[in-house]
Amino acid sequence: MNKIGILGVGSYLPEKKVTNFDLAKILDTSDEWIRARTGIKERRFASPDQAASDLAANAAERAIKDAGISQEDIDLIIVGTNSPDTLYPATACLVQDKIGAKNAAAFDLQAGCTGWVYASIVGAQFIKTGMYKHVLVIGVEAITKMVDEKDRDTYVLFGDGAGATIIEDTEQEDTGIIGNKSATYATDEAYYLAFEASYNQELQRETRYIKMNGRMIYNFALTYVPQAMKDCLDESGIDIKDLKKIFIHQANEKMDQAICERFYKLYDLEMPENVMPMSIAELGNSSVATLPTLLDLVKRKQIENQEINKGDIVLFASVGAGMNINALTYKI
Repeated sequence: MNKIGILGVGSYLPEKKVTNFDLAKILDTSDEWIRARTGIKERRFASPDQAASDLAANAAERAIKDAGISQEDIDLIIVGTNSPDTLYPATACLVQDKIGAKNAAAFDLQAGCTGWVYASIVGAQFIKTGMYKHVLVIGVEAITKMVDEKDRDTYVLFGDGAGATIIEDTEQEDTGIIGNKSATYATDEAYYLAFEASYNQELQRETRYIKMNGRMIYNFALTYVPQAMKDCLDESGIDIKDLKKIFIHQANEKMDQAICERFYKLYDLEMPENVMPMSIAELGNSSVATLPTLLDLVKRKQIENQEINKGDIVLFASVGAGMNINALTYKI
């Protein structure tokens, strides 16, 4: 069977930059404290009048242009997000209207920070069955609207953004998605990232904000993600020495570094230099949006000393609420 390949990539980042120094004015924190623990220097915040669908539509239009197709060529839109405009209708439906993709079916997929990889896997199945030809896969977050600005542990982490890819049957056997691995650990102890309700005196109503236990998530990720990456690579029949880049969910610089180092140690190897592109310093953790935006930045050579070329084999990996983990191998 022919492989499912990425025809076009696009991303959109809100204009507003929020630095660690900005946050230090409203929180008991500092630039040094944040950078030492997360690697983050700044992040993007959506404006009050920007919703997830607005960010997603901008990224989608850029991906469509990059693919050289029209909006009417899109058969299906899958939006991975944890910060939808509304519970329903789906954000994907709003994107369909905003970009004029009148022939596309549309739905959302919610799987924590692993949403874009999951959405790519799901979209690939529709193409493999012959049901659709062009699938628009979007990872988007306006997640800063869901974080308590009084909670230092979470407010300093998150940013907003959107990344989009157009996937299709490549009609070739030597390019595209090679394999994937997904797993869920939904035990009571696994709910380390969730919403917590609190009563807002000012608004006189209950509000819900993201709450997380960073240490438990860190330990979980280091325990399970490297093995999932190895399983994916092995089941894809790829020699690790042929792997050119690892695109890992931008959650925490130290955590991502440790995950990749453990991954290579499973093969008794040292992690090569420049194998792991990073955008967290400038963009923070934009949850589902981190991987597709990072892919677009690398493709456009916007990250120093990082580029991908035709024929390169890359590995995508992510971890998110659930707890969910997944990995995907891809040949450019």
